[in-house]
Amino acid sequence: AIDRDPDAIAAGRDLEARSDGKLRLVHAPFSMLDEQVESADGVVLDIGVSSMQIDQAERGFSFRADGPLDMRMAQAGLSAADVVNSFKAGDLARIFGFLGEERHAGRIARMIESRREKRPFERTLDLADAIETHIGRAPKDKIHPATRVFQALRIFVNDELGELAKALFAAERVLKPGGRLAVVTFHSLEDRIVKRFIADRADQVTGSRHMPEAQTRLATFRKAGGGVTPDDAEIAANPRARSA
Repeated sequence: AIDRDPDAIAAGRDLEARSDGKLRLVHAPFSMLDEQVESADGVVLDIGVSSMQIDQAERGFSFRADGPLDMRMAQAGLSAADVVNSFKAGDLARIFGFLGEERHAGRIARMIESRREKRPFERTLDLADAIETHIGRAPKDKIHPATRVFQALRIFVNDELGELAKALFAAERVLKPGGRLAVVTFHSLEDRIVKRFIADRADQVTGSRHMPEAQTRLATFRKAGGGVTPDDAEIAANPRARSA
């Protein structure tokens, strides 16, 4: 089992010790899967933030409780506060628009650039409240106005889409013939990458008749059924599974 969060590895050490050698925990990004194992019968990639990270206010992943504006899974490198307080408004707008699919990306980015000149953003609730005050919230809105911005910042800070792409290719390299790849995704950006990867690797590529002859690439995967989503009973038992 591979995780880049040192807290996740520490929390699993007891389970590892009781596994009689069947479980080995590795502190690393899962994009480095092929550097940790030579071959595998199956690979499961569980994408995105974990419940443990969300529930710890001091990690700064959520604005349900106040905490430092951090969001770093590996607890190292550029933090969300660094991004919010130093990136140009145009760059912030692109992050919010592409990684958060936020339709008010430009307005929010300009508000952040203006506000941080008076006082930098350091806390999760400060940023969330500033976004809600600037954009407003209709009674019928199901999600908080800051939700997509927080998603975008988290994905950017942790390079989650890049990690996913590299992990898919790593899984392709280590899986044995007949092996299984299962990926748990939680939003459309992740889902799109996985579906395109599988579709591309499940087709035999022969090139175009209008181009010079290229070497045929054999299909490496076969799609095993469609996507699986949680039923009502599972969502009732575990509400966070609803978008998986």
